[in-house]
Amino acid sequence: MRLLIVDDERPARERLRRMLAHEPGVTSVTEAADGIEALALVARDAPDALLLDIEMPELSGIDVAASLPAPAPLVVFVTAYDDYALRAFDAEAVDYLLKPFDGARLRRTLDRLQSRLHSRPIAAAHAPASTGAPPRQLLVTERGATRVVQVADIEWLETADNYVALHTRDGAPLLRQSLGTLLGQLGPAFVRCHRCAAVRLTAVARIVPHSRGDCTLVLHSGAVVPCSRQYRAALLDPLRPA
Repeated sequence: MRLLIVDDERPARERLRRMLAHEPGVTSVTEAADGIEALALVARDAPDALLLDIEMPELSGIDVAASLPAPAPLVVFVTAYDDYALRAFDAEAVDYLLKPFDGARLRRTLDRLQSRLHSRPIAAAHAPASTGAPPRQLLVTERGATRVVQVADIEWLETADNYVALHTRDGAPLLRQSLGTLLGQLGPAFVRCHRCAAVRLTAVARIVPHSRGDCTLVLHSGAVVPCSRQYRAALLDPLRPA
């Protein structure tokens, strides 16, 4: 079992690493000092599970769990505070380790992780990201800070050089990613309507046709999004009544 420890306090990471060194089921342990580093390591290494602190600067453990790419690793929250338990299990955590804990308590957590991993279908463990649950939020770096954008707030997407503009009612932060890759993560809620744009289906209020098969999408917010003939059929099909 490959584990990633995420905690902004080095002594806490080192203590947990020492405890894990005695567990035969653990094959590798890596560390992240904050949520941003954790997400980067998840994308690079695909660990089986995260041992995730909750109270961290800039990006909390709850935010990290909600931003994991699909198929997501399992999550165990490791914290000194018991008032996050309900939110932790809302985030589908496997366990909630309350500091300080001993080896026996940690071993029970590892047993739960092993059991959950063994119960996962083999195909699901190796499925592409688009087959898993879409992320509930996206992380955008702006001027050295990290902004959390709720996917439910995004109305449409637009390419901008090497970025995608996430259009919400509060602005359009830029995420460094290709539109195709992002659509693969977000799932069927968003449909491509143009070479440079995609739209949330539920955000569409009106479709205004033009000559040659092109059209304009008018969203409930009043935003106007282009729709080219090439993508019009793929957009209209899911909008038609079943």
